[in-house]
Amino acid sequence: MLRLLSKSRKLCSGITRRDLLQAGSLSMLGLGLNQKLAAEDPVPGTGDLSANFGRAKRCIVLYLYGSPSQLETVDMKPEAPDEIRGTMNPVSSSLPGLDVCEHLPEMAKMMDRVTVVRSLTHPYPLHGVAFAMTGVPAIDVAMELSPHDPRHHPYFTSAAQAAMERDGRLSETGIAANVALPFPFSTQRVGEVHRAGPYAAYLGGAYNPLWTEFVGNSTRSVYKTLQDRKVDCHDPYLGCTKESYFRIASTEPPIELTLDRMNRRKSLLDQFDRVRDDLAETISGSSLSHFQKTAFSLLENPEMVRALDVRSELSSTRDLYGHTLFGQACLAGRRLLESGTSLVSVFWDEYGLAGDAWDTHWNHYPRMTDQLLPGFDRAFSGLVLDLEDRGMLEDTLIVCLSEHGRTPKLNQAKGGGRDHWSRAYSGLFAGGGIASGKVIGATDKHAADVKDRPLSPKSMLATMYHLLGIDPHSTFVDRTGQHVPLVPRSAEVVPEMLA
Repeated sequence: MLRLLSKSRKLCSGITRRDLLQAGSLSMLGLGLNQKLAAEDPVPGTGDLSANFGRAKRCIVLYLYGSPSQLETVDMKPEAPDEIRGTMNPVSSSLPGLDVCEHLPEMAKMMDRVTVVRSLTHPYPLHGVAFAMTGVPAIDVAMELSPHDPRHHPYFTSAAQAAMERDGRLSETGIAANVALPFPFSTQRVGEVHRAGPYAAYLGGAYNPLWTEFVGNSTRSVYKTLQDRKVDCHDPYLGCTKESYFRIASTEPPIELTLDRMNRRKSLLDQFDRVRDDLAETISGSSLSHFQKTAFSLLENPEMVRALDVRSELSSTRDLYGHTLFGQACLAGRRLLESGTSLVSVFWDEYGLAGDAWDTHWNHYPRMTDQLLPGFDRAFSGLVLDLEDRGMLEDTLIVCLSEHGRTPKLNQAKGGGRDHWSRAYSGLFAGGGIASGKVIGATDKHAADVKDRPLSPKSMLATMYHLLGIDPHSTFVDRTGQHVPLVPRSAEVVPEMLA
């Protein structure tokens, strides 16, 4: 019988649904109970692919929400007309044959460590983190604006966590396996509902990334506009104080939670363990062990707190990443990986207003020059070089992606603008079994269409799963009982990307 601190409640199973929900709420993490998981045994790649299967022991995803322009990053077209080439100039990089934007000077020095894919393409020019980073075969606006639409598939790190856990390949350090920074997705801007994307979908809430929150202040402000709105926004993505750090979101024990009360909650869970054998036969019961372990290990694990507190890092290392929210989040991500976390996501998210971050429909060049490129330049180059210096780059997969690119032709908005464009855009990859210093694919003279080696973002996911030692076509069971592959069967591991 399960005793909830005082009064006993017992049904034919010995436990009530209300007891289950109360026990499940103890983590203070906002985690739900996951659906029962099933998957095929992973099958390593064949031929040349097999040597790279599982080369990456850990992965960090850098996601640039809103989508950067390929024409002002790594696919510049200096011979195109002014309304396409824009005002920025290319500079040579350390990778022969690859020019990058002049506002990426630090990246220019280290692109020989990176593989650039210039031929990403798909038919959905909308903000679809869910399309770019999950196996869902199609997306629409309704799904984009509904995180819990039942049609969604699990986010990359959620599915990878579940697969690695299934295979017994997650570390037993007690630190979280799957963490996302700097704050819960799309929660720091106003104007629209929360967007979909980085959630576990039918795997259940226990496999959602564990979100951090930013603790600190910005050092710069900027006027941001959205249609007829104009606000003065103190944006930490532009700069943040040296006292800034991160902590687990929504896990701070409430003031009234005394040690005695916390111990009594643990006692409740001890009682729950004694009836867990009966619960294991149910879908919800099968997730409780994972759920409990996550809850209390994170509340009590000082290693997690230490890893997220970037204030203890050497000043020279903090400077390497840049004192911006994105830069310091990338540094915290490296510290998590070093402490035993297997999967980290760092989002450059909207802040203050919707239509922010890399969604440059207006004021394109002022935003790229003052707000976006300098911070990205320091953060990306700093992460690659820091991991290399620590001997971690070889088995740490770095992925920098977004949902689409920007239109080749500038619009007539104030300050210039580029709109959504999914027919051709770029991604960056390094470490963890990725080849060093390669350019894969090519676009036409206006960066409008792919002319060589068109690749779906699903093939990027397939390659990422492969490098983590996960068969990309293994399956999970969804809410309807169907076996659903991690990526569509048409997605391929891209051999040219592999070392």
